[in-house]
Order: sequence, then structure tokens, then C-alpha cells
Amino acid sequence: MTDRYDAIVVGAGHNGLVCAALLGKAGKRVLLLEANRQVGGAAVTRPFADGYSVSAAAHLLYQLQPDVQKDLKLNLKMAADNMSTIVLSADGQHVRYCGDQVSGVRQKDVAKFAEFHKRMARYSDLLRTAFNKPPPRLGTTNKKDLFSLARLGFDVRRLGKIEMREFLRLIGMNIYDELFERFDSPLLKGGLSLDAVLGTHLGPRSPNTIMTYLYRLAGNRGRIASPAGGMGSVSDALAQAARAAGVTIRTDMPVKRIVVENGRVTGVETEGGEKFFSLTIVSNADPRRTIMKLVGARHLETRFIQRINNIRMRGNAAKLHLALDGLPTIDGLARKDFGERLLIAADENYVERAFNPAKYGESSPSPVLELTFPSFRDESLAPSGKHVMSAIVQYAPYNLKGGWNEAARERFKQAAIKAISQYAPDIEQRIVASELLTPADIEREFHMTGGHWHHGELTLDQFLFVRPVAGAAQYQMPLDGLYLCGAGTHPGGGVSGAAGRNAARVILSGGNRA
Repeated sequence: MTDRYDAIVVGAGHNGLVCAALLGKAGKRVLLLEANRQVGGAAVTRPFADGYSVSAAAHLLYQLQPDVQKDLKLNLKMAADNMSTIVLSADGQHVRYCGDQVSGVRQKDVAKFAEFHKRMARYSDLLRTAFNKPPPRLGTTNKKDLFSLARLGFDVRRLGKIEMREFLRLIGMNIYDELFERFDSPLLKGGLSLDAVLGTHLGPRSPNTIMTYLYRLAGNRGRIASPAGGMGSVSDALAQAARAAGVTIRTDMPVKRIVVENGRVTGVETEGGEKFFSLTIVSNADPRRTIMKLVGARHLETRFIQRINNIRMRGNAAKLHLALDGLPTIDGLARKDFGERLLIAADENYVERAFNPAKYGESSPSPVLELTFPSFRDESLAPSGKHVMSAIVQYAPYNLKGGWNEAARERFKQAAIKAISQYAPDIEQRIVASELLTPADIEREFHMTGGHWHHGELTLDQFLFVRPVAGAAQYQMPLDGLYLCGAGTHPGGGVSGAAGRNAARVILSGGNRA
């Protein structure tokens, strides 16, 4: 059998799996190469201690697009769905919100929250419409692009004059000012601030954090789920759909280079020296890794290379896994609430202070955290009667001053545990084993430059028409036959599958060049 394919997809992260599956369903002969032993990229479930397994990076599902599930006929089983968010209070007076409902706050904030959620949901619906199709190019006479641009403008105008003005006013603002004007509850403001900055190199006072909050909502209006079997079960379902569509998936096959001849891609070469040929190469790796490492700067013009090198992708989120001999005690938290999403974010200023050290290359001594106990609803993840805690911890800058040596790692892990112990005083004595993944570890394990799970910061200058860079926002790179399909492209990160689906549609349409 020849080693020539209609398309080769590099990287079996969830977007690579979606793209490959859709190309396969269209009758293409597709090869999908994954460097790791397990498919899924950052959406995997793996052991970290004897008998304990965890979703290694992404640990909650809130953005998987309905169009992706429909196209691939996915039937996912959830251990928990429509999870509440509980912002922990040291005195046990926690704040809880889910959808447009909030409790633990004054009546004024209850009404204001419903109004706030309604408006933000409407704006996020507008973004979601844009997420599920390639963004139009600017400065082109192509009729398809002009129509898409006009449609986008029409969608914004449909908000009505007042709401359109408000949307345009808010989209570049910081979340801090908006929350300060609306709410009294410090915990509510702290939780919403953390929602806006999770996984970013931004604080609540940073511009664009209204946009990142809307981005989070744009998946399914913020509806949060925990898949049975962890996030790896989602990737396994996508891999099953790809194989059913005829895609050949090969793991433990890191790609060394994308072969370029006479200005176009012709195949790939693996680290093991194997060569596979195709005139269509689709990279699920981040833009910088794809262009600078796999392709090579010499094959592209200097100006484009400068843009790629200037993509901001400084990871700032660490992942902490704790194997526990039982659930900790948290004052004011009912046992059933351990199945929900818990936040440590005392107020909006606490979140901003946590961010401040990261501006200077230092980790936060008092971090903010998103906590889950996935084993509470999914007993397959831990031994009987025991539990797993999975936490995203910010802020942990990729370029830590002095580097992520053992002392720095232990210091940050202890800072996270200390923050948790303020609410769960017996947490330390419950710990059987622990694992901390810094952004440097995330880069190494999941091949994300800078350890940034969005493959590049989500800000207005790296969003929509200019993601990953100006002139390359429609998945097709300025090298014949080369496409991107990962989180570094429109619309961005999160386990949504939108980028993979959009890229497949562009490829099947023959590209967008005019």
C-alpha cells in the first residue's frame, strides 16, 4: 500500500481528531499522526498515582460545539452536567451560581446577576455564531469574504442600537470595572473575575477580559459538564468517529518536519525516519511550533515569520492533582456539593493581586484556583472510598524568574495547598500523592509552546480576523497545501472542536484564496 494520502493531520488533539474525522467522512484518505502514546492532546485521562486517574490538563467540558457533536454523531456520557459554580468563603457563607441564578448574595445582586447574565448570554450567542465558520478576510474583493463580513455586521446590528453600542463599548473593556459597577458581593465578583481570566496571562483589570468572559460563555452559555471517565472519554469518542470514517491513526509517531518542495508541502517525516506523502498537510500543533519547528522559517517570507514569532503565548496556569484518602472537610459545604465546581477567589482584588507577581516573572504566593473532585461522581477515577482533586492554579508564569526548578515547584505547590487549606483545613493530612504540572511541564507533555492552552493569548489583536496572525486567519497558511486546525486558529482554545470543524470545511471547499 502506498504511503500517499489525501491529507495528513499532524497531532491528535481534539481539533485534529475532529478535522480528520470530517475529512474521512467526506471520502478522503486521511492519516493522523500523534506524538504521544494516547490521543487527545490536553484532553486526556491518565493515572498520576497508584489507582488514581485524572483529566491531565483540561478537566471540565463547557465549549464542545453542538455542530461537532451532530456531524460526528457523538453520544457522550456525562458524570455531571449543568454543574454549579461555588465560590468558597472562609466562614462557610459560600456563593453559588448556575445559569442566570445566584444564591448567597443580597437580593439586589440576585436581580443584577440575572440582568448581567441575560446580556452577556446574548453577546456570547453572537460570538458563537461567528465561531462556527471561518472568519472573513479583511481588505479583499472576494465575494464570499465580503458576504461573510456583511453578515457579521448584520448580526451585530440585530442587537438593536442600544445593545449594539453596549456590545462595542464592552468588548475591549476589563471585567473588573463592569463587576464593580454592578455587584456588591465580593465573592460573586471574585468568581466572575476568575471565570474571565482562567487560562490567560491577564488579570481582572486587564483590557479584553470582558471578551474572554464572553468567549467562555460562547460554548454553551457557560453550561459546565464533567465527562464520565474524564476528558479522555471525549477524545476516545472522537477517535472512534475518526476510525469509523476510515482515518488511520498512528500514535507514538512524533513528526520531525513537514516536507516542502518548490513552495508547497509534499509530506511529512517522522522522528523515526518514516516518510508519508500528501499535498495537504493539516497541523493541530500551535502556529509557532508548526511554522518555526516543523516547516522552517526559510520557506516563508520574513514579515510572516515576524508575525508568527510575535504571537503572545505565555502560559500562566498550572495543574495540581491530589490523590486523597477521603474528602476534605469544608465548612458550610454539603457533601453533594463536592460534585460541583469550586473556586477560590475571595474578591476581584484578590484575583488581581494574584496576577501581579506574574507581570514580573514570579509565581503567585496566594493563587486563585478552580477545584473539582471528579471522583465524587465518577468512581472509576480513584480506589473505593478515596478521591481525586483536580485544580487549575493561577498564576504560574511559563518564564518564571530563575526557572521551574524543584524548589520553585515545591514552593508553588505549597502555596496552592495553603490556599486550599484556608477552606479545607484537613486537606494536607488527606494527601496520599500529588502532581504539579507547570506551564513548562504542559509544554513538554502536550507540545504547546509556552504551555498556553489557547495556543496564543485571546485578545482583540489575536482574535477573529487576525488569529493566529493577519493574513492567515482562515486556516490556510501562505504555503500551498498547509493548513492549521488547532487552538491557535479561530476561534481559540477550550475543548470545542470548532477550529477543527472549520478547518475541515475550508479544506473540502478547496481553500479560500482568491
